Amino acid sequence: MDKKKILIVDDDENIAELISLYLVKECFDTEIAENGELALEKFKSYQPDLILLDIMLPGIDGYDVCREIRKSSSVPVIMLSAKGEVFDKVLGLKIGADDYMVKPFDSNELVARVQAILRRVEGTEEAKGKEPQSKEDCVNYEGLSVNLTSYSVLYNGNPIDMPPKELELLYFLSSRPNQVFTREQLLDKIWGYDYVGDTRTVDVHVKRIREKIKDQGNWSIATVWGIGYKFEVK
Repeated sequence: MDKKKILIVDDDENIAELISLYLVKECFDTEIAENGELALEKFKSYQPDLILLDIMLPGIDGYDVCREIRKSSSVPVIMLSAKGEVFDKVLGLKIGADDYMVKPFDSNELVARVQAILRRVEGTEEAKGKEPQSKEDCVNYEGLSVNLTSYSVLYNGNPIDMPPKELELLYFLSSRPNQVFTREQLLDKIWGYDYVGDTRTVDVHVKRIREKIKDQGNWSIATVWGIGYKFEVK
């Protein structure tokens, strides 16, 4: 079995080497990039399975590196930062990061998050490759079609670019019309019970979905205050 490849992007050589040490010990293959430009180069040549990306980098910062990568790839990204404010976390998730860790962090937690995200990605890929499309894999409403088999979304006849987690969340809600789900339930169903992020992840993904598709007359993605969300069909 090939080792999973992790690209570590951090301008602090000691931290990068330490992270590499922990991951190599857990049988991962690692590469280190000490700035944003090198990170983008190594992303293309190394083709990592996951990226650990520091925000504060010389030159191109971590946010811009993440934005650039998201133009062509859905490779998992965990952002690393000494910043712990809510704004920084939400911005990281909004531009496409899968998770966010605040320095200093526990090495065991870092490894656990890397393993959890890679397990989730493997599960998604397996699900994609399994069966030919069936009715259950696609939901249709006025102006909206969400296909879980081909991982595609059509909105008013136009294809919408949607990362896997956004699409899976939209499909989960829309395939269960008028059912209310708490943020914890959605985190469990979409990200998996071993995902170690927080419920704000769900809010960020719902916000991103709402930016791409607008409610129609007979359906909407509704917030149930104090509880969570539902796909409301009238």
